[in-house]
Amino acid sequence: MTNALQVTPKIGFVSLGCPKALVDSEQILTQLRAEGYDTAKSYDGADLVIVNTCGFIDAAVQESLDAIGEALNENGKVIVTGCLGAKKDAQGDDIILKVHPKVLAVTGPHALGEVMDAVHLHMPKPHAPFLDLLPPQGVKLTPKHFAYLKISEGCNHRCSFCIIPSMRGDLVSRPIADVMMEAENLFKAGVKELLVISQDTSAYGVDIKFRMGFWSGKPVKTHMTQLVEALGELAAPYGAWVRLHYVYPYPHVDAIIPMMAEGKILPYLDVPLQHAHPDVLKRMKRPASGEKNIERIQAWRAMCPDLTIRSTFIAGFPGETEAEFEYLLDFLKEAEIDRLGCFAYSPVEGATANDIPNAVPEEVREERRGRVMLLQEEISKKRLQAKVGKTMRVLVDEVSRTGAATARSGADAPEIDGVVYVKAPYEPHIKYKVGEFVDVKITGADAHDLWAEA
Repeated sequence: MTNALQVTPKIGFVSLGCPKALVDSEQILTQLRAEGYDTAKSYDGADLVIVNTCGFIDAAVQESLDAIGEALNENGKVIVTGCLGAKKDAQGDDIILKVHPKVLAVTGPHALGEVMDAVHLHMPKPHAPFLDLLPPQGVKLTPKHFAYLKISEGCNHRCSFCIIPSMRGDLVSRPIADVMMEAENLFKAGVKELLVISQDTSAYGVDIKFRMGFWSGKPVKTHMTQLVEALGELAAPYGAWVRLHYVYPYPHVDAIIPMMAEGKILPYLDVPLQHAHPDVLKRMKRPASGEKNIERIQAWRAMCPDLTIRSTFIAGFPGETEAEFEYLLDFLKEAEIDRLGCFAYSPVEGATANDIPNAVPEEVREERRGRVMLLQEEISKKRLQAKVGKTMRVLVDEVSRTGAATARSGADAPEIDGVVYVKAPYEPHIKYKVGEFVDVKITGADAHDLWAEA
């Protein structure tokens, strides 16, 4: 009778370098333990060895190369990570592979995802039903077919109406390898739409000076444009959507628009403009001006005619004159924002905007908000009507007992935008499924939603 108990793989670990490298080692060891691997105290007791290297000075380089050589001699199965993994020699060759060509894999620093991928490849994850309590994608509160991917926390702006930085602190960007690993796990789990979120998506990586990371054996900067490009490539084999939220209109966002035009990510931008008049924006301490935003929106639409723009605005901000409000209305008429939310200004405890003189009376704030929404209803109706007769791909969110579907197009983010109501199929054997893509023809529109049939 054979022993049904599986032997738990043991991983040896050598950690070199500075405290930052030590933290990387802790994260890798934590993930190994979470997945059911054991750690070994000696080379001969390990099934595989990971060496976390340092490459700061020559002595550290040599120490790392010696440690890799010792691990190869004593064990034979070695994965290398850390700073030395990102270094090249004068000829542009990988230093580690030149000296030790038998290593199984090499990654750069802060590359938890790549290290674990290499471990899984050469030492498959143990089946531990009492340890494997979490799915790879983690616990999610959204439906299975879409998920949010948070790429950073906090914010460096000090908008006068906002207290988020006082609660969440300054911008802290997640390592790009961690972001990409989470995205891959979500796609593998069946997610068809990934919604990228943060307090300021455009500023991703600013806090760490766009540090170089590694994904799939390639260097990738911790920068919005490179992250979006990598997410688009990752999503392609799954046929999944990538949608961007909270994108400040910085100049480098222009580089994202061609990716949208090429179909790599959804042609959708959630840009929180808040107002259009330069003086109001100045009082808000917003990092943009109305004139530049109009120019940028026009340039984006020239590059990608199918682009959908969502934004939010505040009516009745302290000091807002009737002329400044009319300026906002003129901006909205020219910009023709596709999806728009407007809020009457509401004082928030701790916000510096509370100290701005000439507060707008509450009834005026509400009246102005109503005028914005009436204007937007006409704009939205016009833009949605232009879609009637077109064929588009939609993602099914719900299926009724009659077989009809409630779905969303690429222009519709879940829970905040409109929906597409799709008639039940004419053929009884065809049934829509939640989380599947369907190509439909748009047959009708109102100010918020579309109607369609397959």
